Amino acid sequence: MKVTEHIEKANGKPLFSVEILPPLKGQNVGCTFKTLDPLVEMKPAFIDVTYHREEYIYKQKENGLLKQYQVRKRPGTVAICAAIQNHYKIDAIPHLICGGFTKEDTEDALIDLNFLGIDNVLVLRGDPIKTEKTFASEPGGHSYASELIEQINGLNHGNYLDDELQETQNMDFCIGIAGYPEKHFESPNLAMDLYYLKKKVELGADYIVTQMFFDNQKYFDFVKKCREMDINIPIIPGIKPLTTFGHLTSIPKNFYIDLPETLAMEVLKAKDKEAIKQIGLEWCINQCKELLEFGVPGLHFYTMSNSSNTQKVANALF
Repeated sequence: MKVTEHIEKANGKPLFSVEILPPLKGQNVGCTFKTLDPLVEMKPAFIDVTYHREEYIYKQKENGLLKQYQVRKRPGTVAICAAIQNHYKIDAIPHLICGGFTKEDTEDALIDLNFLGIDNVLVLRGDPIKTEKTFASEPGGHSYASELIEQINGLNHGNYLDDELQETQNMDFCIGIAGYPEKHFESPNLAMDLYYLKKKVELGADYIVTQMFFDNQKYFDFVKKCREMDINIPIIPGIKPLTTFGHLTSIPKNFYIDLPETLAMEVLKAKDKEAIKQIGLEWCINQCKELLEFGVPGLHFYTMSNSSNTQKVANALF
């Protein structure tokens, strides 16, 4: 079922959904099920599965020279989505990115997803790999998420890369995109970020999931600005509880967002790790309660494949 259909069927009742990482190479699908089993009891409407690009490492050879190797630490997004849908009968949503894909690769991936009965994709440009200073598209691939949306929407209308194909059948993907209440880190300002967000909606995006945030006013302002620009598709807030002292630096560094002063100071004054965890969970629960009062279409939790914290917050809300 499409995300938009889930929202419509809920009749105003907020959805619960989660995002997980594929297991590390060398692990099996049981690791994913172990993460999801406690969360499935909360009846999530859908489960997102992230996609992880290749990385390059260098190993020294016997002659002293370095050789470059390509590695994928978390392969298997499509297979994990298929396993989730088969095992739990819950909609799984793969992340689909520009990096590392040609247009042909993208079309083939979408054909596979269509065969598997996957109805939704979350479209992202993706981040640069560690060896790139800035994002570089694959030769023959897409440089922007908007271009990727155009290709998917084209397939939704039966337009394949090979224009000599006859009697092609339309695909029917529901297209999700990312929104950034505190703007994308590469955008010069929020206004320009929203300008490109609207372009994605005009090209066929059906719903938005936001980057995590810890100050609800940022989300409220973001929604208001979107509506003023006639961006009227559902905007689902992305949520993550802060649970360790290290999050004070790692979250702003990795996700380019601010942490509220009140939250940061409470964590600094905490007496031990358990107190920090409790502060973060209570903040998250109160944050979610306010969002639910605002009338959000759902709450989407970034679990980082740790189900326990999300489970505690969800148990207090749903």
